[in-house]
Amino acid sequence: MIVMNNVNKVYEDGFHALKNINLEMKKGEITVLIGPSGCGKSTTMKLINRLISPSSGEVLINGRNVNEIDPVKLRRNIGYVIQSIGLFPHMTIGRNVGIVPRLKKWDADKINRRIDELMRLVGLPPETYRDRYPSELSGGQQQRIGVIRALAADPDIILMDEPFSALDPISREQLQDELIRLQQELRKTIVFVTHDMDEALKIADTIVLMKEGQIVQTGTPETILRHPANDFVRTFIGEKRLMPDSLYEIPTVDEVMVRKPVTAFPTRGLAEAIRLMEQRKVDSLFIVDRDNDLQGIVSIYQVLDQYGEENKTVADVMQPVLYSVKTGSPLTAAVELLNRHQLSNLAVVDDRNRLVGLITRGSVVRHLANVMPATSPAEEV
Repeated sequence: MIVMNNVNKVYEDGFHALKNINLEMKKGEITVLIGPSGCGKSTTMKLINRLISPSSGEVLINGRNVNEIDPVKLRRNIGYVIQSIGLFPHMTIGRNVGIVPRLKKWDADKINRRIDELMRLVGLPPETYRDRYPSELSGGQQQRIGVIRALAADPDIILMDEPFSALDPISREQLQDELIRLQQELRKTIVFVTHDMDEALKIADTIVLMKEGQIVQTGTPETILRHPANDFVRTFIGEKRLMPDSLYEIPTVDEVMVRKPVTAFPTRGLAEAIRLMEQRKVDSLFIVDRDNDLQGIVSIYQVLDQYGEENKTVADVMQPVLYSVKTGSPLTAAVELLNRHQLSNLAVVDDRNRLVGLITRGSVVRHLANVMPATSPAEEV
């Protein structure tokens, strides 16, 4: 959809704002340009609608060089949303939203239908808000109007230059959610500039991280988080957002298992078994012999069912262990068995079928908690 080939931008004072930019912004996706102030992200955006022109290289939209397109026609077919919103204060909300369709000579009925449709789309009923003026709306409502004004003429491309940065955190999050919802319905090609990594990770299909006029890394949010290209990327993202390598290395069951599961010998009586389960706060016992060879499993329900038989032992009521994993197995194999058979726990045995540990849902959660990065109280939801 939008392609930049070997683009450079050098200003008259010699400042090299963009250095050999090669970039593709895919149709129907949100591409987020992000980086520190002065990195060239807004300059890159402005090349798309010819607010500025490259010193060298080319910018293509659908294979056509933007320098070959009349700039007025080009801009009327590209939506634009900026931080300061830019609503005309002397115009009603309805007239603000309909300004580009009027410039494109749409008929009045079509314009009115489009205004009403878009206002409902962002939760601002036209019968309530259409005849109001910008000063009568909150900042978040004004920004919603700025977004739908960019959509009014149904452009394929929307440029958004830090559109939510001036809003309070609650309004900003609401607008981000609104943008994601709209994009799922409309599938526009959106180029979004921000300096906020959390915002980029939330809304982007592709993140383009820039520094000093160059692209440092391009990728999906998942790729950026898993594989930061260098120390600059790691620092800009922030260590607390990055997932540690240990989270993506599949552990073995040996690293996750409970090492001292509750066991009983086959000769233990039923009353003793109940007492042991109560003492250790478990609802089942693994039955092992003197060499720790796994013999079976008995649950509290099986014991209670036969409790009146005083001469019976756990060997008389135990069931065979249907599922187990060998030491050294990947944790994923254990989790698959737990889920597939709705097990509360899973025995880990060695090559001689000796019980060496136990995988439980709790042990899996504890492992994840240990390898996940700590979150400060202010960041908790």
